[in-house]
Amino acid sequence: MSERYRVVPASYVLLLRGTGERTEVLLQMRAGTGFMDGHWAAAAAGHVEAGEDAAAAAVREAREELGVTVDPADLVPLTAVHRTGRTGDPVDERVDFFFTCRRWTGEPRRAEDGKTAGLDWFALADLPADTVPHERAVLDALRDGDVAAVRSHGFR
Repeated sequence: MSERYRVVPASYVLLLRGTGERTEVLLQMRAGTGFMDGHWAAAAAGHVEAGEDAAAAAVREAREELGVTVDPADLVPLTAVHRTGRTGDPVDERVDFFFTCRRWTGEPRRAEDGKTAGLDWFALADLPADTVPHERAVLDALRDGDVAAVRSHGFR
């Protein structure tokens, strides 16, 4: 495949609890990954594997990273984020599929040793300042009720 058309897909699962101003999202403190370590991020996220659709990747990532089982029917598509790291490296050209989920089986826990330094619930109205920027933009839009079907990040 030509580098000209390479885009890396990833799926993000935003586990939510509560309603209205009391809505909380589960975030992980990234560590040992080489990308945005020391920042809060979606508790479950990762690359879409070959032959896998975005929803299946979301279900798999929730199981691998949090030890919870998510029924694909409980995933609600939220937005797609087309983003760039502006490095010229094809790996920095991304499309991220964000899903919300309010129902799962099991207690979320840090299931991947060495990749997280913490796991905690945060009110959408009081997110940590050190949240991964493109994820923070999605969470702020969710809080404000202004989520576009497709967003872009890093192009300007």
